[in-house]
Amino acid sequence: MKTVTLKKREARRILRGHPWVFSNELLDIPKDASPGELVEVTDFSGQFIGRGYLNPHTLIAVRILTRRREEIDEAFFLRRITAARDLRTLLGYGESYRAVFSEGDGIPGLIVDKYADTLVVQSLTAGIERLLDMIITILQRLYAPRVIVLRNDGTSRELEGLPLETRVVLGDTDGMVTIEESGIRYAVDVLKGQKTGFFFDQRENRLALRDLVNGRRTLDCFCYIGAWSLTAARYGASEVIGIDSSEKAVQQAANNAALNGLSAHFRTADVFAELRSLEKQKARFGCVILDPPAFAKSRAKVREAIKGYKEINLRAMKILEPGGVLASCSCSHHVETDLFREMLIDAAHSAGRTVRLLEMRSQSRDHPMLLAARETQYLKCAVLIIDP
Repeated sequence: MKTVTLKKREARRILRGHPWVFSNELLDIPKDASPGELVEVTDFSGQFIGRGYLNPHTLIAVRILTRRREEIDEAFFLRRITAARDLRTLLGYGESYRAVFSEGDGIPGLIVDKYADTLVVQSLTAGIERLLDMIITILQRLYAPRVIVLRNDGTSRELEGLPLETRVVLGDTDGMVTIEESGIRYAVDVLKGQKTGFFFDQRENRLALRDLVNGRRTLDCFCYIGAWSLTAARYGASEVIGIDSSEKAVQQAANNAALNGLSAHFRTADVFAELRSLEKQKARFGCVILDPPAFAKSRAKVREAIKGYKEINLRAMKILEPGGVLASCSCSHHVETDLFREMLIDAAHSAGRTVRLLEMRSQSRDHPMLLAARETQYLKCAVLIIDP
């Protein structure tokens, strides 16, 4: 196993538990190193720090897998994936959940979502790509799935020098899987849906609507396949309207409403334009939900993203009735919680509303956060109330 050495004074963050070693923190990278190769990491004095995999062509040069001198083999990954499964069992998750969450479960670069008897796997790095056959064997052993789908179509793979692809590696599927979450059934497209098909990370945040939407007219922006909308309908919203720019997602949301016998109306529209139009119409809602896609996919896009977040939030605040509830989310990990809160303060000021924060929530517990790596805490969900 090759060794890479940190420069002077570059070890502290990594010794404190962060799993990433950046290329500019290393003295050098072996010229014959190949993407995904396992390496040992030492500090400047030669003291052992950990073992991980290397990509000589990326900014994140090494992702640490272990802080011990242990074999990184099939038994190693079996222990990690089993521990991830056992945690979800302990937390009371049913048949569908995020089964492996990358750094949060000690396997950087690997995402596994379990949709009943179907597993959807994302290999995000060259290191995981080299180990993928072994990982799939372990997943078959632990879960005995009927279908395994590789959703390797995320653009982050291009940074790792990997091709984009979606393929079925076990069984046969047309892509549609029916799951249940919190008593609501959803038909999910695991082949062509966003990310892996569904957003498990909002599971517990959606449950926060339970005591807030009864009898309220509710607007769900960026509704995708209707999870927030149907949760609001289930908890007694007087009317539910869902908006999304994807015609396919809107149709799927309507199908999911029918699947559960819940009343919700969905339409295809640009959310920014629709919010401006609703404000001009002097429309009023008792609850507005904002769950947009990531506006900041890189640190360079943060300023532009904040403008977008502020725009939708101030428009939402303007159409909320006195005492109305706003559930406002951001899944951009580059927009940290404090910055997101400052944006909300600016939006409230521009909207001329006094706003109270009931709670600031994060991702569900099947997306555990590595304490030493803030990047693993990416989701913000502010539950706000407009003062009368």
